[in-house]
Amino acid sequence: MPLILTEEQAMLQEAADGFLAERAPIAHLRQLRDARDPDGLSRDLWRAFGEMGFAGVIIPEEYGGAGLGAVEAGVIAESLGRTLTPSPFMGSAVLSARVLADGGSEAQQAWLPKIAAGEAILSLAVDEGPKHAPAKIATRAERAGNGFRLNGAKAFVLDGHVADALIVVARAEEGTTLFLVDPKAAGVEIERTVMVDAHNAARVVLTDVAVDADAVIGEVGNGEALLDGALALGRACAASSLTGAGDQAFKITLEYLRTRKQFGKLIGEFQALQHRAAHLFTELELARAATLGALQALDAGRQDAALAASVAKAKAGRVAELAVQEAVQMHGGVGMTDEFDVGLFMKRVRVLNELLGDAGFHSERLAQAQGF
Repeated sequence: MPLILTEEQAMLQEAADGFLAERAPIAHLRQLRDARDPDGLSRDLWRAFGEMGFAGVIIPEEYGGAGLGAVEAGVIAESLGRTLTPSPFMGSAVLSARVLADGGSEAQQAWLPKIAAGEAILSLAVDEGPKHAPAKIATRAERAGNGFRLNGAKAFVLDGHVADALIVVARAEEGTTLFLVDPKAAGVEIERTVMVDAHNAARVVLTDVAVDADAVIGEVGNGEALLDGALALGRACAASSLTGAGDQAFKITLEYLRTRKQFGKLIGEFQALQHRAAHLFTELELARAATLGALQALDAGRQDAALAASVAKAKAGRVAELAVQEAVQMHGGVGMTDEFDVGLFMKRVRVLNELLGDAGFHSERLAQAQGF
């Protein structure tokens, strides 16, 4: 399949870019950050996402969504990366929506229309330590009566402090199991953690949290497949956001090279900077191709789609990191001041690199898959 967007996907990209440039430019992030907004995001903007059809991009039409695929979700994620917009899109419209659409009961899937309309925020609580390690879940689910009791702690729960429901990954006697948990239930403690990029995450502590059997998503002990499907889509969308952030940092840098003068010449005329810019351009194109390839693989249901998502996440992470480092370097010392946006892109890329596994995690995953 050609590694280019279709006409309809290109139109969606144009719509998302235009909407975010108007409604949520980088100034929107700065406003939320500087005002110390308790939510760290705009509920009105999330509802507008629903009105535009962005929040329900992968949600089936029978639940009020657009019924589109991974490529379309990646297109929106890339636009979010360009504008650094704080949004529950990843946690709600990608990770949680994928889990519920694939394995939720009829009652649990009642959340899907609310997500699609931008009326609800859901969060997937999977990670527990400083690094992404879904194979090392320590949160326990022990049978109690007709349900379970959950004990454990989660970290890096996207927008968990404002979530209307949590999808908690725990280890039952039968194996990995996913639970739909009310964040206001007894025994649930949530602490907001404002990250270095002014986006939102939370720590969640579960102490003897009682849930009924109908809180189980899918089947007890069979949650790994549901989780893997959501994580693969999330990693590919995170790669899209990294590509968007890296590309936008590159564009900002190019504009600076065209206007900044040194020694009586535009700095963009210096051959050394031209070579570095050319190298970065080619790397960004490779990252974009790897990311789109992974998204297309997910839509096609290929067996290697999850590994393709790992390739995309690792490549996009390294390239975006190069892009923001070069951006700050070429801006000189002012690149690290808050007045210039490139420093904000550097912080966002750092957080996105950790989200759902950094380049080291995915490189090791690929090596193990090949028998090393």
